[in-house]
Amino acid sequence: MKLLRPLLFPLLALTAAFLVGSVVILLIGDDPLETYGLLIGSALSWPDGIGYTLFYATPLIFTGLAVAVAFRCGLLNIGAEGQLVAATFATAWAGITFAGLSPWLLIPLCCLAAVFTGAAWGAVPGVLRARFGAHEVITTIMMNFIAVALASYFTQYHYKVQGDAILQTAPIPDDSHIARLGKILPGFPERIPLNLSFFLALLACVFVWIFLWHTRWGYEIRATGANPSAAEYGGISTARQIVIAMAVSGGLAGMVGIGEVLGYRYRYYDGFSAGFGFTGIAVALLGRNHPVGVLLASLLFGAFLRGALFVDIFTEHVSKDLVLVLQAVIILFVASEALFRGWRSGRLNKEKI
Repeated sequence: MKLLRPLLFPLLALTAAFLVGSVVILLIGDDPLETYGLLIGSALSWPDGIGYTLFYATPLIFTGLAVAVAFRCGLLNIGAEGQLVAATFATAWAGITFAGLSPWLLIPLCCLAAVFTGAAWGAVPGVLRARFGAHEVITTIMMNFIAVALASYFTQYHYKVQGDAILQTAPIPDDSHIARLGKILPGFPERIPLNLSFFLALLACVFVWIFLWHTRWGYEIRATGANPSAAEYGGISTARQIVIAMAVSGGLAGMVGIGEVLGYRYRYYDGFSAGFGFTGIAVALLGRNHPVGVLLASLLFGAFLRGALFVDIFTEHVSKDLVLVLQAVIILFVASEALFRGWRSGRLNKEKI
C-alpha cells in the first residue's frame, strides 16, 4: 500500500486529464475513443512511433530531473529553458571553435561545455537567492530572456554561415557527431533522430537517484528543502545547498544540448526548443520529483508529442492543442494535492482539539 500511495495522485491526475479531454473532444464534435486511439496508437507503433516517442522524451528527462533537483531543495527553477538554450549554444560553439581536435577530445569537450554552461547559468540565480534573497522564480525567468537574446545575437553576427537565411550556426565537424540508434540497432531506421543521448538521460536518472539519496550533498539538499531552519540548526549551510542545487539543476538542463547538437541538428538552431524547460516542470510534478517518476512522466509526455501530430492530421476537428489541454489538467490536479493535504491536516487538527 505504501508503494501505491505515491502513485495515487499522478494516476488520478492522468485519469482526470483524459476525462476532461473527452468532454472537450465531444463538444468539438469528434469521437474520444478514436482520438485517443490515434494519440496513443501512433506513439506505440514500431519503429517510428516508439522511436520518436523516446526522442521527444529525451530532453524532457533532462529538464524534468533539473526541476526535480531544485524542488528537492525547496526551489522552483523556472530557468531550465534559458539554461538549456545557453548550454546548447555553448555546445555548438565548442564544436565549431575546436573543430581541429580529435573526436575523442572534441566530443567530451562539447559535452562538458553543455554541462558547465548550464550549471553556471543555473548557479547565478542560486547565488542571488543565497546571498541577497532574490527569489529564484524572478531571476530565472529574467535569465531565460538573456540566454535567448545572447544566443540569437552571437548566432546572427558571429557564427552563422554567410548568406544563410536560417538563424543557425555553422555545422560542427562530421566526426564529432554521436551515433543515432539506427547505426547500432538492427532493424531501426537511421532516419529517426533518436541517438545515444537517450542512454545518457537514463544515466542521468541513476546519477540523480544516487546523488539525492546516497550522498551527503543530496541529504543536505533534501534537508534544506524540507525545513531550512532545522537544517541550519543541524549545521547545514542552506546558502551553499541552494547554490549547489541550482548548479546541478542547470547542468542537467544543459545536457539537452548534447543530443540537440551532437546527435540531431549538428549545430545551434535558434528556436529549437519546444518549451522543454517549461514542460519539465509538469514532468517533475507528475513524477513527484523522483527520477523514476520523471522517467515515466517524460515517456508519457513524449508519447503525447508524437501522437499530437496524428491527431491533428487524421481527426476532423481536434487539433494537436489537445495535448496542451491534457498537460494543463495534469498539472492542475497534481498541484491540488498540496491543497488536499493542507485541508486534510487542518481537519485532523480540529478533530484532535
